[in-house]
Amino acid sequence: MLALGLVLLAAGLAAAAVGSAQLARREARNAADLGALAGAQQAVLGADQACREAARIVTLNQARMTSCVLEGLEIVIHTEVTTGRLGTAKAAARAGPVYTPA
Repeated sequence: MLALGLVLLAAGLAAAAVGSAQLARREARNAADLGALAGAQQAVLGADQACREAARIVTLNQARMTSCVLEGLEIVIHTEVTTGRLGTAKAAARAGPVYTPA
């Protein structure tokens, strides 16, 4: 009976760890997407303003922006969310105008 209880406890802990890692990945992706969209809106004002706005939105989403690159009107940002003992979840997002072939 005790062995069965320990197995169930271990399975529950493993499931909680997997769930926590998945949640952190989603948070990192959402923060990257929203930050890139916010930065793209400010792209015409320059890289400093675009990256500052992207970082603000990423921070509001409980993530950390690790890089920001503006090329023309297209912005690419990288974010990360720390999950404690499980490490760090990372994500990237790109936003800018849509180009259509002529």
